[in-house]
Amino acid sequence: MKNRVNPKNKEHLSILGFGCMRFSKSESEVEEQIIHAIENGVNYFDTAYIYPNSEVILGRILAKGYRKKVNVATKLPPYLVKKYEDFDKLFYKELQRLQTDYIDYYLMHMLTDLVTWDRLKELGVVQWIDEKKKSGEIRNIGFSYHGGKSEFIKILDAYEWEFCMIQYNYLDENNQAGKSGLKYAASKGLPVMIMEPLRGGKLVNNLPKEVYKTFEAAKVKRSPAEWALKWIWDQPEVTLVLSGMNSMEMLNENMRVASETDVNAFTEVEKTMFDQVKKTLHEKIKVPCTGCNYCMPCPVGVDIPTCLSCYNDIEIEGRIGAFSKYLMQTSLKSEPHNASLCVKCGKCEKHCPQEIKIIEELENVTKKLEGVLYKPIRAVAKRFMKL
Repeated sequence: MKNRVNPKNKEHLSILGFGCMRFSKSESEVEEQIIHAIENGVNYFDTAYIYPNSEVILGRILAKGYRKKVNVATKLPPYLVKKYEDFDKLFYKELQRLQTDYIDYYLMHMLTDLVTWDRLKELGVVQWIDEKKKSGEIRNIGFSYHGGKSEFIKILDAYEWEFCMIQYNYLDENNQAGKSGLKYAASKGLPVMIMEPLRGGKLVNNLPKEVYKTFEAAKVKRSPAEWALKWIWDQPEVTLVLSGMNSMEMLNENMRVASETDVNAFTEVEKTMFDQVKKTLHEKIKVPCTGCNYCMPCPVGVDIPTCLSCYNDIEIEGRIGAFSKYLMQTSLKSEPHNASLCVKCGKCEKHCPQEIKIIEELENVTKKLEGVLYKPIRAVAKRFMKL
């Protein structure tokens, strides 16, 4: 298993992290997989307060003599924090579940905008973090991110973070935090953990046939999953990649790939192949937005790149998947940024280097992703997040 050094604390982290959001149904199988991963050098395990039974199962397994051999990452759900006392209430529940007295890497979960972080600051989160860092109960503090590029930069600059986690893969090179966000975080000396390297399996099972043919024609024979992982690990700014491995077969394949990969190892031929893969995928999407953010800020708050990204995701994720992302990334924030807020002022179109008819495309986004069920589902989701 290859390791990379955390630039903040000089700790060696396995480049493959074990994502614990979806365990297999059998706890005995999960235990076998986790122990096998540890014995083969995986030393980073990522869970969260809201992952069903995940912290409990991970805690039971690690308590059998493995806790000090690994780094545990878990997350605080901001929407469940209504007052200062809730920080301790949620955190100590997590320690109890995980059967530990400290968390190696603790994240603010699913930050999507600076407003959410500012609300936590008003409730005293900075003081609370300082206390937990001083006591040794939290060793590294960071956040996981789901939102547009500009808000990611704002959050990075708003606090002395010690690491961050972003969604990143060859299809999302210009979406969400994107490559520019990855490089900016790295320039600040932050380790960057990667989630969704395979887009929840979409970059393995839902690719156009032309992409499969491109991979099959490569001189070195690799599966789409192996190509996608190696594309990420080829980049020196990446510290580790999380994979939700719910079978021994998948675990062994990912560990093999992780043991055979290096930084900047792609040949020019392989880079050209990926250019073709990305070109093929982008030809399938609806709007040629590169996420450059020149159209931002919108005077009425529409997150234009994110809206267009979710619209494009209909081709890859399907309608339901794209709608779910759209709801989370634009409509469940403290301040909504959805497409229907557009007032057609035209400011954005004057700055778009791709000459996209943004007003027209935002109308398409509204039609496709803000249908009759949009408002009632958003209302239910917002009530849930206020519980």
